[in-house]
Amino acid sequence: MTTITRFAPSPTGMLHIGGARTALFNYLYARRNQGKFLLRIEDTDKARSTQDAVDAILDGMSWLGLEADEAVTYQGARAERHAECAHAMVEAGKAFRCYVTPEELQERREKGEAARAAAKEDGLSEADKAERLADAEALLAPFRSPYRDGAPAPDGDAPYTVRLKAPDDGEIRVHDKVQGDVRVKAREIDDLILLRADGTPTYMLAVVVDDHDMGITQVIRGDDHLRNTFRQKPIYEAMGWPVPEFAHVPMIHGDDGAKLSKRHGALSTTAYRDMGYLPEAMNAYLLRLGWSHGDQEIFTLDEAASVFSLDAINKSPARLDLAKLNDVNAHFIRACDDDRLLSLLSPWLEEAAGDQMTSDVADRIRHALPSMKDRGATLPELAEAFRFLWTSNADNLNKKARKALSGDKLDTLAQLRQTIANVTEWSDTALQHTLTSYCEQNDLSFGQIGPPIRAALTGGLPAPDLAPVMSWLGRSETLARIDFHLASKDEAQDQ
Repeated sequence: MTTITRFAPSPTGMLHIGGARTALFNYLYARRNQGKFLLRIEDTDKARSTQDAVDAILDGMSWLGLEADEAVTYQGARAERHAECAHAMVEAGKAFRCYVTPEELQERREKGEAARAAAKEDGLSEADKAERLADAEALLAPFRSPYRDGAPAPDGDAPYTVRLKAPDDGEIRVHDKVQGDVRVKAREIDDLILLRADGTPTYMLAVVVDDHDMGITQVIRGDDHLRNTFRQKPIYEAMGWPVPEFAHVPMIHGDDGAKLSKRHGALSTTAYRDMGYLPEAMNAYLLRLGWSHGDQEIFTLDEAASVFSLDAINKSPARLDLAKLNDVNAHFIRACDDDRLLSLLSPWLEEAAGDQMTSDVADRIRHALPSMKDRGATLPELAEAFRFLWTSNADNLNKKARKALSGDKLDTLAQLRQTIANVTEWSDTALQHTLTSYCEQNDLSFGQIGPPIRAALTGGLPAPDLAPVMSWLGRSETLARIDFHLASKDEAQDQ
């Protein structure tokens, strides 16, 4: 039997990271078992579903590289099929037409709440309190319709819903691949609605029909759906369909253990793209939120697909740690192909450099990139690390740089300028050799000559070693930046 998994988001909002992790687990399980990974958009809630949300989900999935193996299924387009199955269950005696109105159900709930409140009144005997609590329990218990056993309609034109005839006795059991054996008493499940009074299918019915028709063999989803499984399993049984395996994955919590929210970083998946994270880093980080394999910390998709198993998913909620995400992203930036990384960096470089992004600057960045990959955990952070390549920062010297360009340090810079200008082969190796030789010949340490050159070239901006910096800037730009500060010294002496 071919393994078939699915990711089935509702298009009522963006693809958040919890959903992305669920999609990733489904994708990897299918790949691990040489099966299929499918995508279904559960758009039956027409009032809340939007095309923008659909587009955002598809965009997020594409960015993460979690491509489905078949065309996307839209649940809303299958309403006739859902209704057909509901009517088949009515014909088989597994479902029934229910004429109880929403108003009657509301009245039942209100009476139950009133009885519960009355049981707390002062001065009641234990017998009276027990009686009122029993009334409340009966009224607030999972609904069993008076029409489930064939009671006639109140009149010929009365509106009705179609409800599943829930099992009355025993237990409903689920062997969950993450949660283990879980069971509830059958009486805890209500006669749930399959078709509303207007004939439209409910989510509970649509999910089961779609999973069956799509051939889903494993349902991997968040454990907030575990309760739904006990309501959906009787639908499979009523239709005489095989029940898929279930795996309910614990939710992601914030670093403080609380339910994940925006203040913890619970943003849409594409928001992380817009903050400069790589898709392979996002996948690798989400994978380790609740799953592990030996001591390996970072996986590519292919590596994960070769070893992924549901048995390795933890039962406890994972905790979002953005510092760890930054570490993982920094790893994948360092491993990224130079051409691809430069393409990814381009929007941030253009924004940071503005009209200073000339062809010369672009060449400097291209040459510097292989050595600069470790200077940023995100793309915008890395782009900012290249700033010294398009500006000397001469108008915004920090205190340390101003000190390095004062007094006799400028005399040292002037002497060094002549030595640097005479370098025949302009490479970081030759430049490093020149600086080292100058120090030896003049009995100076690198700590004495480095600060004025660095201040002149970068103005206090963070930068790597001096030799590669000069190599990337080129002879003309290096000397021009030094000359600017030497000219400032001469002007000060003339005044």
